[in-house]
Amino acid sequence: MAVTPPKAGEIGGARNGSSGIAGALDSLASRSKAFWVVVSLGLFFAAWEIAGRVPISYAFPTFLETAAAFVEMLLDGSLIRSYLITLQPLVLGVAISAVLGVGLGIVMGLSNKAEWFLAPVFIVLQAAPMAALIPLVTFVYGIGLVAKTLAVILLALPVIVLNSYKAVRHVNPSLVDMCRSFQGTRMQQIVKIVVPDATPVLFAGLRLGVAAGFIGVILAELLITPTGIGDLITYYRSVAEYGHMYAAIASIIAVSTLTLAGLQHVELRYLRPEKRRK
Repeated sequence: MAVTPPKAGEIGGARNGSSGIAGALDSLASRSKAFWVVVSLGLFFAAWEIAGRVPISYAFPTFLETAAAFVEMLLDGSLIRSYLITLQPLVLGVAISAVLGVGLGIVMGLSNKAEWFLAPVFIVLQAAPMAALIPLVTFVYGIGLVAKTLAVILLALPVIVLNSYKAVRHVNPSLVDMCRSFQGTRMQQIVKIVVPDATPVLFAGLRLGVAAGFIGVILAELLITPTGIGDLITYYRSVAEYGHMYAAIASIIAVSTLTLAGLQHVELRYLRPEKRRK
């Protein structure tokens, strides 16, 4: 009995149908994930409201009081002005840490001598209590922008360097051997093999460095001199307006979370497409 082969249109229709089903499943999964995120936040805010009304402490405001204080600071412009001040050392520190960190990490990953010389330094810096070192920074560099930028660098740079170093060390050796077999130069190995293969982990290290940078800038504003968001937190704590104080704290948590979520979205979309559906 002869078997009639499927037509090209039928094959294309089957492929389109399967891709349509896959797209529908992805959309359903993303909606389900968003739903559970909303439910989780709703439960957290409800528990916050109940804890503020009990109250567990007279210095603990309700969620509604904190939200009202946030809207008030947003409308009078004090929150925006504070963020314009806070973002200066944060952006400078993270940018400097990214350039130096990725460069040093690549050098350490490619050279055993550089690894032996530099790795212990950054391991110690990552483990050191930065809150204890910031007064030394203040003593040497004063209380200006340089000191706060350096505080951000002290927290962000070790994270970026060590992640970049590990990324280069875990590059697929078969790719490097292939480049050598085609008589590729050392620079071609780095530019065309090492850096592209290590890019996803390098970007993950940058994301962790940004998270450390947020910690560094808040520590700097609280310990060096109260400016920006640190000034809002310190001022409202001193006048016992705890709703405004918690609103300032919650805002920096929200900004850092949204920033890291955006960076993670970029990483999954452009650098790790195989993990996009997970």
